[in-house]
Amino acid sequence: MSAHASNGPIVLAFSGGLDTSFCVPWLKERGWEVHTVFADTGGVDADERAYIERRAQELGVASHRTIDGGPALWQHFVKPFVWAGEGYQGQYPLLVSDRYLIVDAALARAAQLGTRAIAHGCTGMGNDQVRFDLAVKAQGEYTIVAPIREIQKEHTHTRAYEQQYLEQRGFEVRAKQKAYTINENLLGLTLSGGEIDRWQAPGAGAAGWCRPREQWPTAPLQLRLRFVHGEAVALDGEALPGPALLARLNGLLAAYGVGRGIYTGDTTIGLKGRIIFEAPGLIALLTAHRALEESVLTKQQNRFKPEVARKWIELVYEGFFHDPLKADLEAFLASNQRMVNGEVVLHSHGGSVGAIAVESPHLLHAKGATYAQSADWGVAEAEGFIKLYGMSSTLWAQVNAGDAT
Repeated sequence: MSAHASNGPIVLAFSGGLDTSFCVPWLKERGWEVHTVFADTGGVDADERAYIERRAQELGVASHRTIDGGPALWQHFVKPFVWAGEGYQGQYPLLVSDRYLIVDAALARAAQLGTRAIAHGCTGMGNDQVRFDLAVKAQGEYTIVAPIREIQKEHTHTRAYEQQYLEQRGFEVRAKQKAYTINENLLGLTLSGGEIDRWQAPGAGAAGWCRPREQWPTAPLQLRLRFVHGEAVALDGEALPGPALLARLNGLLAAYGVGRGIYTGDTTIGLKGRIIFEAPGLIALLTAHRALEESVLTKQQNRFKPEVARKWIELVYEGFFHDPLKADLEAFLASNQRMVNGEVVLHSHGGSVGAIAVESPHLLHAKGATYAQSADWGVAEAEGFIKLYGMSSTLWAQVNAGDAT
């Protein structure tokens, strides 16, 4: 539906940045009554939250709401993500998945206002537009208005146009000259732009949470995480809500430079994307969870689960957060995690984190046997097992012996 086709209330997912600030007067001038929602998923401090609220008011919105997105982010993304235990293309920990919870907050506000119109500030060049639009479409019939995509039909230098548009209407544009595009939330931080986009070595300014090697503490770090049904519930003996636990892990492990990487991947829209990511807490959770999981699941479970995990990751990355298949896969993962209970000790000297001890009542440890050391079966039983286990390959070799073709 055209952005000009209807008047009435519309809910704008709002961050206070240039793009979403531009969206407010643009929408108002087309007859929309603009209501903004900021879903705080952990990327801003108290001062920035206050600025976002002031910005919405000065732009003349009909109403503004700030929503705590942390609990929903933990429940609907972090928990199943750790269960899955995979990064996108084996690396990237899906740090932009808060977009789906932002959409949910906007739709909840739309329901309160009795409107079916939603707006966002995504461009026509990136993955986020796919995530926003598909997340909205999967939850009902809505009018989606994307002002930045609209102006990109006519203007090449979009951000310059947005700045001029706001200034002409008396709205100050915050001077935030940055060499890099930075996205930050509870999950972690990403940096792109400049030499990163050019496949060159990151410059000294491409720094986020993770401290460089020369600033790592000299004393090693040791942490103990407790899991119940695959979900982290306590850190060093202290029970914590998920968002608080992840935030604390981020702070502790960023000081040791843990969780930083450079990732080049296949984007949803078909381009190659290259970013620096920093996810200290998520990497720690994945490391601890895998050490526990591999000790309590059967060999067949451990072999099969990565196939489910990779599909779950692809769905979330590519915008299918509400596809029924994702719910089906999560039902499997929840069942798979029934016995993933116990504690894991993590250790870091800096740069990486490893699991050094695992405790669980469900460890699949044979009481009478230790791998390559001792066993409660005899040598004859071992030889018989080997003979039967390799029968097919052995027969092939015997039947085809001497056949060079």
